[in-house]
Amino acid sequence: MNRYYSKQVVDGPNRAPSRAMLRAVGFETPDFEKPQIGIASTWSMVTPCNKHIHDLVAHVDTGIAEAGGKAIPFNTITVSDGISMGTEGMKYSLVSREVIADSIETVVGCQGFDGVIALGGCDKNMPGCVMAMIRLNRPSIFVYGGTILPGRYNDTDVDIVSVFEAVGAHANASISDDALRAIESQAIPGPGSCGGMYTANTMACAIEALGLSLPNSSAQAAVSPDKAADCKAAGRAVMDLIDRDIKPRDILTKASFENAITLIMALGGSTNAVLHMIAIAKTAGIDVTLEDFTRIAKRTPVLADLKPSGAYTMSALVAIGGVTPLMKRLIDAGLMTGDALTVTGRSLAENVADVADYPANQAVIRPLSNPIKATGHLTICYGNLAPEGAVAKISGKEGDTFTGNARVFDAEEAALAAILDGRIGAGDVIVIRYEGPKGGPGMREMLSPTAAVMGKGLGNHVALITDGRFSGGTHGFVVGHITPEAYCGGPIAIVADGDRITINATEHTVHLHVPDAEIQERLAKWRAPKPRYTHGVLAKYAALVSSASEGATTDHNLVQ
Repeated sequence: MNRYYSKQVVDGPNRAPSRAMLRAVGFETPDFEKPQIGIASTWSMVTPCNKHIHDLVAHVDTGIAEAGGKAIPFNTITVSDGISMGTEGMKYSLVSREVIADSIETVVGCQGFDGVIALGGCDKNMPGCVMAMIRLNRPSIFVYGGTILPGRYNDTDVDIVSVFEAVGAHANASISDDALRAIESQAIPGPGSCGGMYTANTMACAIEALGLSLPNSSAQAAVSPDKAADCKAAGRAVMDLIDRDIKPRDILTKASFENAITLIMALGGSTNAVLHMIAIAKTAGIDVTLEDFTRIAKRTPVLADLKPSGAYTMSALVAIGGVTPLMKRLIDAGLMTGDALTVTGRSLAENVADVADYPANQAVIRPLSNPIKATGHLTICYGNLAPEGAVAKISGKEGDTFTGNARVFDAEEAALAAILDGRIGAGDVIVIRYEGPKGGPGMREMLSPTAAVMGKGLGNHVALITDGRFSGGTHGFVVGHITPEAYCGGPIAIVADGDRITINATEHTVHLHVPDAEIQERLAKWRAPKPRYTHGVLAKYAALVSSASEGATTDHNLVQ
């Protein structure tokens, strides 16, 4: 069996020192003849999304051993978006994607592993793991840690977004202190990633559609026999990939990315998927741009009635069969490419050929003949406020256009305070700037302000635009990823209180109703603010990161 990398580390008399050190961490003499598989674990007690992953690693280890390999688990980091949301600490969230990718590449490259299995739970784990797998280009599989089960409050499913929206309701005196405390106490009942079609579940499904996970790995409960079996199967499957010499760059093509984007649209997935898919594609050397999302959205209906815009949690999708029946439907309809290679060594169509369709009485996934929305919900917008693009999430419930007066804030905290204090009213367009990849730095998610808007009952009456990001849990009339960002002199930097702004989802525009000459006059007077960080990882990130429209990566164009 192929040991191309590990033999360089452990074979021959001159590698005795390496073998000596490995014996101290559990290697026995026969192990040196086995392919070495690095298990990249994002386990930690930082967040419920990842607290169970240490247990999943043990199942992966078992699968590898059963197939004749030697597993070597190691850790990388995770941070919690949900815990840090609305604080300065959230600036590290997107940064963590790059750190995860760098750290997995570093360990695997140094240690000479022949294959990789990466397990992710929270939002940035998934693209970070996949970017590392692509950089290394060794036989690799991604395993999703799985979704959390919903909590219950007043006979209703609740999750972390319910808590954020309860904060707004509490500020509006719509719920009591006791109700807020009860929702807080019951929303997160155990391990697993946030339970709607938020960023973690979106990216897990997208990675499966890319072909880098086993069938239905993306749609399993975090603590379940199915997830344990998925982990063991991944351990066995990576050994098969080594035997066949199938690597991520053999699997990833433009068609596989189109498959993933199609599934994201059908599921009503997170705006963050735009950022991450472009970043993953750039890592793979495949040309995926904002225009691909526009093109695919035009032909792909939204079929999943999942939170945040819909009614159901991810656990409801798991209960009816996960994503494989949906992929089969999309392949049959000609919307996904069935002959794309996957980590099973078979095509996507072959993986789902024998999958049963959804139960007749389920309401989670609509038929293609009766979609929730006839075209995709992720809308790429341009205009004099976003010359290089922006990303809107339009479910159809918000309407297609919004015009209002700008209320401008140079940081998320200031906007949130204004919302909670009642200083934002119907007809306002909240503008939050200097939150982009360089300006934040780190491109924070605006879940706290958007959830507060919902909790205040203003969801249908105000809009919000930002050069930052949104959580997968955000819904409402929102436009993010505005590029160029304010810190780089984008037009969002010169918007003034009271300026009229129109968002038109039909025409895909974000327009500032200020004459071009005045915009240019304001830009001529504008001066870039001083960097918020001058040392450490955030300063390093700000110096290296590309724009949101290019995936906000840090390893682009490093060779001049």
